[in-house]
Amino acid sequence: MKKLNGIHLKHDKTTMDCQTVNFPIPGKVIIPMSQTMGAPCDCLVKVGDEVTVGQKIGDTSAFMSAPIHSSVSGKVSMITDYLLTSGNVCKAIVIETDGRQTICPDIKQPEITDRDSFIAAVRESGLTGLGGAGFPTHIKLNFDSVKTPIDTLVINAAECEPYITSDYREMMECPSDIIEGILLVQKYLGIPYCKICIENNKPDAIALMREKTAEIKSAEVVVLPSSYPQGAEKVIVYSATNRIIGEGELPSNQGVVVLNVSTVAFISRYCSTGMPLVSRRITLDGPAITKNYGNYTVPVGTQISDILAYGGAENPAKVIYGGPMMGVCLYDTEQPILKSTNAVIAFDKDTTLKTTACIRCGSCIDACPLDLMPVSIENAYKAKDVEALKSLKVMLCMNCGCCSYACPAHRPLAEINQLAKGLIPRPVKK
Repeated sequence: MKKLNGIHLKHDKTTMDCQTVNFPIPGKVIIPMSQTMGAPCDCLVKVGDEVTVGQKIGDTSAFMSAPIHSSVSGKVSMITDYLLTSGNVCKAIVIETDGRQTICPDIKQPEITDRDSFIAAVRESGLTGLGGAGFPTHIKLNFDSVKTPIDTLVINAAECEPYITSDYREMMECPSDIIEGILLVQKYLGIPYCKICIENNKPDAIALMREKTAEIKSAEVVVLPSSYPQGAEKVIVYSATNRIIGEGELPSNQGVVVLNVSTVAFISRYCSTGMPLVSRRITLDGPAITKNYGNYTVPVGTQISDILAYGGAENPAKVIYGGPMMGVCLYDTEQPILKSTNAVIAFDKDTTLKTTACIRCGSCIDACPLDLMPVSIENAYKAKDVEALKSLKVMLCMNCGCCSYACPAHRPLAEINQLAKGLIPRPVKK
């Protein structure tokens, strides 16, 4: 088995032992109607409406999407245009909270009897991948068992980015939810084997999950080397199964479904309570956080400014959704917590380094876990050479950032890779 490239990062996981606590209910929340990589939802409420926790406030009939629910009880004060970090615009519902957190009377345990009702329940929960990608989970589970039979469920518990410990706390605090979620997915989707993949820098989580799976013959804990980007989908599938996800393929093409460890735990909780995805665990950390760093259960829609104020961050130089490698820098701290937000990391100084000329050292090539050639991709992008970009397999790039990190000239190679992808014509669906 070939050893994958990658890099070794300083972990900075100072919040590993911070028990998850509930974040104070904010005065208002902003809930965008686009929280997946698919279609935005339509608003189901209007200004002046009273809403309750778990009430559905957004939905669509579009295939690639998931419904959105209110995370608080209160009154809809505004429906406005909202600029996403992607540059796209969608509607957002602003709710002034009443502090009571009244539960929606429609909340009830879903009736699940077979595969179809299980997938329908996952969709109704509003679940999207809690590892950060935001892919609608019911779409991932609704594979064609004839065309793409699945034999392995891979649980991604690597959490290889610095600072973030939200998945680690899921394992330490809610191991039974994880196991129950795994068993539900295996039962209703007919997946015979499960591999729970954890990096070797989390020995307590490894021991606990091994204890919980000791009597389950269909599941095993796989200990992975601590390296970045071990948690990337293509990498973790290869590390766990020795199967390669080719260009244009999904894990299902190789007989695998990958679920984040917090995602599978949520499935268990939803199936037993009926409470949809209205809050999530995040890690609050970084050099600019001077107090109250830790792990918090935060209502979806809570503004980052409220979180930063709670953490004592005054005028941070940079704030990131997620980790420092694959996270997104915020242009505005009024942005809200989304379903896919697993961390808020705040820095007290600008760490941008001066870019110099390429010295042709090949460090970016050595670092790439997929054996791409970022320096050649950069040259092809500058020349707008589409055919060269195709031959260089730029579409395989998963934007892990290893190339930029390894480059001694501090060239923005990962960013260029993403721009280069935009030059490749997408196939027309018939």
